[in-house]
Amino acid sequence: MRYGTTIVVLVSVMLVSAPAFSEDLKAYKLTVDGVSVDIDPGEDATLTLPNGDKARVRLERNAFATFSGGSFSFVHPSGVTVTKTNLSKGIDQHLMASAVGSMVIVQEYSDMNPVMLNQLMLQEITKESVRAGGKLTQKAGSRKLADGKVLTGLTATVKTRTDRVAYEVMSYGTTDQGVIVITSLDDDNAGADRPMIDQFWQSLKLRMGE
Repeated sequence: MRYGTTIVVLVSVMLVSAPAFSEDLKAYKLTVDGVSVDIDPGEDATLTLPNGDKARVRLERNAFATFSGGSFSFVHPSGVTVTKTNLSKGIDQHLMASAVGSMVIVQEYSDMNPVMLNQLMLQEITKESVRAGGKLTQKAGSRKLADGKVLTGLTATVKTRTDRVAYEVMSYGTTDQGVIVITSLDDDNAGADRPMIDQFWQSLKLRMGE
């Protein structure tokens, strides 16, 4: 009997609350001279300004945006979100992933030089595929940025019977700070996602002294 009463109460609450969500919620709020309107990218809206004038406004998303961490920045497609996670004291991880799983990871170290961790990172990101029967091949590699800084590390591939994924693990560091950059790209998705990876490398900037 107690369970039945609970169900009735929950249903009643849901029915009472439903009208509050009947209107579509917009992703952004645009404010002009103190007047606000909820709006989504690509939409038009009309604002009545404090002086009585009406202004037609449109919110559009730029094709690209710049993401900045504490010691680095890069350009990415504006429709792809970059998320930040604090892994531990002094280590932040920034992840950019496409809808099909191609990834760019930047691990930012604020109190140590991480250049000795390349091999460990490669093992960590490929271990599940290797355990499942994938064959890992690797070699030394490097990436030279537009400002002349050089990241060094490893390039690798993991091949399975049906798939091939390319990885890069590159790092750069000074006495007490640095970054590790990890990228992964599946052959099946290379046509769609390689431009995102290429743009990342072309636009990556490191703000670290020597």
